[in-house]
Amino acid sequence: MSLQPSPLPVHLSAPRYALGETEADHTSIAGLQERARQLGMPPKAALWGWGTIRRTAKSLETLAVESARATVGAAGIDPASVDALILCSTRFPGGPRTHGTFVERVLSGTGLGRATAVTGLTLGRCTNLLLGIRTAQALVAAGMHRRVLVVTTDRVSDEAVRMESFALFSDGAASCLVADEPLGTDAYELVAGATAQDPASLDWSNEISSDLARTVNEQILDAAGMKLGDIHGVLHPNLYKPVVVLKERQAGFTREQLYLDNIPRFGHCFAADPLINLVDRAAAGGVVPYGYYLLASSVPGVRVGVLLRRAAGASPATTTEGEN
Repeated sequence: MSLQPSPLPVHLSAPRYALGETEADHTSIAGLQERARQLGMPPKAALWGWGTIRRTAKSLETLAVESARATVGAAGIDPASVDALILCSTRFPGGPRTHGTFVERVLSGTGLGRATAVTGLTLGRCTNLLLGIRTAQALVAAGMHRRVLVVTTDRVSDEAVRMESFALFSDGAASCLVADEPLGTDAYELVAGATAQDPASLDWSNEISSDLARTVNEQILDAAGMKLGDIHGVLHPNLYKPVVVLKERQAGFTREQLYLDNIPRFGHCFAADPLINLVDRAAAGGVVPYGYYLLASSVPGVRVGVLLRRAAGASPATTTEGEN
C-alpha cells in the first residue's frame, strides 16, 4: 500500500541513535565458529562483513530515552511540545502489568508532557521503525498531531541468538521527529512511502523477497514521479554484506547507491539500521542538499520504504550517537 505525497509537507528531523555501551569484536560471540559451520557459512569475516558489535547492560527504556533525548535536543524544541510518541520494539518486556511502567519511564525520561499520546508498535519485526515513521507521517498529514516522536529500541536477551543466519546483532535505539515543519538543522521532507506484504511468506524461515522490494520501489517512484536512478542513496538493514548486495541489486539498485560501511562497524541493530545509516552517511558527507534518500527494510513477507528529500541548508549531526 502506497502513501501519496501529502498536500501539506511532512518532515523528518533530528535523526539520532544510541548504541550499546560495550564494543566487542565478533570473535567474542560465543559459539560463532560452530554456528557458522551449522549454517554452512565459511568463517571469513571480510566476506560476511563481520566486525564489531555493541552490547548493553542497560534496559530498553534507558536506550530509548538516550536516543529520544538526543533527537529532541537536536531539534531544539521543548520536549513538552511533542504531542505523540510512537514507541517501537521487536519485544516489549513483560506484559500488561509492566507495560505502563515501561511507557512512563520513557515519557518521564524524555521530558514529554501529560498530553503526549502513546502508541506501541511491534509486529513488524525489523520493519517496525519505518512502519512507525509511516504512521507518524499519516497522523501529521491528517492534522491529528503536529509533532510525533518515533523511537525504536531493542537488545539481545539471549547471547545464543546474537548470531543468526542473516546478521550479527547489536543492541541500541534510534529516533526522529515527524512534524509539520522542519526542526533543527538536520531535516528531510517525507516525500512518499509504501509497504508490500505477502502473507504466505511471513514465517521467519522464508527468505527476504526482492519482488516485494520492487513493488515498493514502483509505488514510491510512481507517487514521486521519479526513476530509480534519481535516488541518491539507499539506507537498508545491516545484514551480511552478500545478502544486502544481492537482495538490493535484485531490487534494482546499484552498489553505489548502497551504504555498507556500518555492517562491520555495528552489525544489525534490529529496526534501527535505516536511521543509523542515514545519520552516519550524512556525517561522512554522503548526503547532499535536495538529495533523495530511501529508508528501506525487509523481513520475510514484508518490505517497507520511506523516501526522504534532504532539506536545503541542513547540516549533519556532529556526533553519531545519542547524547544525554
